[in-house]
Amino acid sequence: MKISENIYNIGVNDYKTDLFEGQYSVPNGMAYNSYVIIDEKIAVLDTVDARFGDEWLEKLKKLLGARKPDYLVVLHMEPDHSANILNFSKEFPSAQIVGNAKTFVMIAEYFGCDFAERRVVVNENDTLRLGGHALKFIFAPMVHWPEVMVAYEEEERVLFSADAFGKFGALDASEGWDDEARRYYIGIVGKYGVQVQGLFKKLANMPLDVICPLHGPVLKEEIPHCLDLYNRWSCYLPEADGVMIAYASVYGNTRSAAELLKSMLEGKGVKDVAIYDLARSDRALCVAEAFKYSKIVLATTTYNGDIFPAMREFLDWLTERNFQNRTVALIENGSWAPVASRTVLKRLEKCKNLTFAENSVTIRAALNDDSRAKLAALADELAR
Repeated sequence: MKISENIYNIGVNDYKTDLFEGQYSVPNGMAYNSYVIIDEKIAVLDTVDARFGDEWLEKLKKLLGARKPDYLVVLHMEPDHSANILNFSKEFPSAQIVGNAKTFVMIAEYFGCDFAERRVVVNENDTLRLGGHALKFIFAPMVHWPEVMVAYEEEERVLFSADAFGKFGALDASEGWDDEARRYYIGIVGKYGVQVQGLFKKLANMPLDVICPLHGPVLKEEIPHCLDLYNRWSCYLPEADGVMIAYASVYGNTRSAAELLKSMLEGKGVKDVAIYDLARSDRALCVAEAFKYSKIVLATTTYNGDIFPAMREFLDWLTERNFQNRTVALIENGSWAPVASRTVLKRLEKCKNLTFAENSVTIRAALNDDSRAKLAALADELAR
């Protein structure tokens, strides 16, 4: 794919993987992007997943014809981007490998060599000149690995952003950017909001005409919108003034309460209400939705003196990703031993800036007049 007169994407689409990183469903595939800048010298930025090495190398050779690459720039060492470093080095023995000190430690760990005779070790703000184009390296540790750096091409104002601004989905997937970028960011990068904000500060005075991530589409006119969403996500601020209802139900009574609350909220004019059965919905989607909305209702049964496993795992994912700055409401169904609400509260203790609704609901087995009235009071409070 031609990005500009001198910049190309020779990445691949992956429709073979069912679970990215062994846990994220990717029904519309995955893209592994690799970029080439052709100038007086030629730089290749990152490789692709191990299974697509031959395809990737053939694309590179077809693009370059008789020319050979001068550099392989390694921005991120996660194997879906670095797996073909050794294959590249054998195919192009005169090319130099560019990375930072941590990059080469990881290269040695993965491949048993550190390219001592061919490596170019760069520091923060170093520049690699290719001719009319130049790459300035900006370190982005823990976005989302410690060795990560991004590269800013000064001539065309292009940011090669590593895993930042990426999304799930192959390049030819027919879908919008926001939902799968949110699911990707919250699931994989979400814990590291402080580090993402640190990268934002480093990029503050750099005009961006193009963003080239390692996953998902190249961004151009969408850049202001995508930057705004990334800023919100990394500051843990909601996108939507709405309500997410997340429930875990054994025999359907807790589900009935969750569905009744949704109906009550909509009846009071709340336009954006999402509801998810945690036992049956994609976990990464549910977590991303929790970060999208300003208010969340957690409805769960007591189970073995704790809470239903699907809710317990959901809360673990939330707290691991620094869930904060939200209003939280609780619905518990305890039958003969209602302890779910206090268990949920205990699990949320480490979360910052949570506001808990004054109204909570306890159900003893099934809804009755009293618990319906409490649901109505909760709906009034959330609608305000």
